[in-house]
Amino acid sequence: MNKKTIKKVVGGSLAVLGVASVAAGIAAKHKKIGATAENSSVKRTYTDDAAIDELIGHIGFGEPVCVDRALHKKVLITGAGSYIGESFKEYAKVNYPDNFEIETLDMLDENWCEHDFSSYDIVYHVAGLAHADVGNVTDDVKEKYYAVNTDLALKVAEKAKSEGVKEFVFMSSMIVYGDSAPYGKNKVIDKHTVPAPSNFYGDSKLQADVAVRRLADNDFKVIVIRPPMIYGKKSKGNYQMLAKIAKKLPVFPDVDNQRSMLYVGNLCEFLCQIMLVRELKENAVVLIPQNAEWTRTSDMVKSIADVSFHKIFVTKLLNIGVCLGSKFGGKIGGLVNKAFGNSCYQNGLSVYQGIDYQMADLKKSIRFS
Repeated sequence: MNKKTIKKVVGGSLAVLGVASVAAGIAAKHKKIGATAENSSVKRTYTDDAAIDELIGHIGFGEPVCVDRALHKKVLITGAGSYIGESFKEYAKVNYPDNFEIETLDMLDENWCEHDFSSYDIVYHVAGLAHADVGNVTDDVKEKYYAVNTDLALKVAEKAKSEGVKEFVFMSSMIVYGDSAPYGKNKVIDKHTVPAPSNFYGDSKLQADVAVRRLADNDFKVIVIRPPMIYGKKSKGNYQMLAKIAKKLPVFPDVDNQRSMLYVGNLCEFLCQIMLVRELKENAVVLIPQNAEWTRTSDMVKSIADVSFHKIFVTKLLNIGVCLGSKFGGKIGGLVNKAFGNSCYQNGLSVYQGIDYQMADLKKSIRFS
């Protein structure tokens, strides 16, 4: 190996560590609370007696469905001010103005339970806590996640059912299947994959996922949605971190990883169509929307840089740096593996006969973001 090659490799390693440092700096802005509680007793038990089939759920509608664009639905979004809820409300207003009447309910108001649900056709529950620093929390913080992500979701579903609402849509998450595979390893979730959360955050979502589906019957249909990472204009979390990196770094690794992602516009189109399905055969279903294609982290960063008029050079010469960074312990290794690891839904899980929602590909969605 000549000096020029060595210089490139070392520089690549430093560049990848720079990626991790930028990410770590962003993450450090979030306050850490307490110390990790080992052998924590904080949990919920809805999954304890669940069979494997119940944990997995009924994936898909079970048959082709008909989207009836003549229908009019009154929808209550439980979770005022949420990114997904507000995006859906605005999208439906522009693209389905004659089909939906949408209201939102602030779940931070302790009097939310006094709101009358009986006039709504659908309750869409989006309230929840996300992006936990799962490695450094107290039992009190864990309890808060279960109280919001599990208990509140179940209370809303029970109220909706008792007051005659016909359909309940619950935002679960891909996190119920655990962490992504680290750099160099594959992870493809199919219809046989059993949810197995790796931390209390994922478990708090799975507990609600199972609990609300148990309420379903012929008069109360339940749709659980387990999306991958959602991104788009004004989105928060990992996408904003990638956007910051794409706009700052001059070079970036060209890694052949694959991740399922979901553009918020595609999600909103999906929501509008499933809420206009004429008839649901199954009482409870689990739906898994995603973009039509899997996404390479490098392609997303390059696309963001392009629309931001920032020059960034993507090269495989830096991949050895990714490999080294992935072997670091602690936060740096975790962030590198999170950025360049693999986590995908099998594409067929997200195709439903009668539903056409994958409107924007990666490049188009980045332009809109």
